[in-house]
Amino acid sequence: MNRAVFLDRDGVINKKRDDYVKNVNEFVMLTGASKAIKLLNDKNYLVIIVTNQSAINRGLLTSEELFRIHKVMSQELEKNGAHVDAIYYCPHRPDEDCQCRKPKTGMLEKAIQEHFISRKLSWLIGDSESDIAAATQVGISGVKIKTNGNILQVVNRILEK
Repeated sequence: MNRAVFLDRDGVINKKRDDYVKNVNEFVMLTGASKAIKLLNDKNYLVIIVTNQSAINRGLLTSEELFRIHKVMSQELEKNGAHVDAIYYCPHRPDEDCQCRKPKTGMLEKAIQEHFISRKLSWLIGDSESDIAAATQVGISGVKIKTNGNILQVVNRILEK
């Protein structure tokens, strides 16, 4: 079984915008994110992003542009010797009541199954109550951080355990 750290994207890895990150020009990595992810990589944690991206079904963002954003993010991480192992996203609006949108657990359950992840050895870092609720429901430890904060301190605490 693998251990993983699941990361929300907006507000944890990159700067969260009130009007959504809709293109690569609006994507801004947060201080410490690359270093934190590299530390997790170096300690053999899978790093998996689980992100609600309702801007797609709101008509503000295409799936193709989301893939471009994630490519830019991956390239930025690679410059710092870091990488993510997988990205799961939910394109649905809250009113669509899908099973993948956090706080529901569809993205996490799929990742756990596909990557043979131990729930007891894994964590989720997010900036909203829905992130923590999803973590709790699937039986992994959740840590809430300040939106647009620095995840490095949290990652260091996880690695000390």
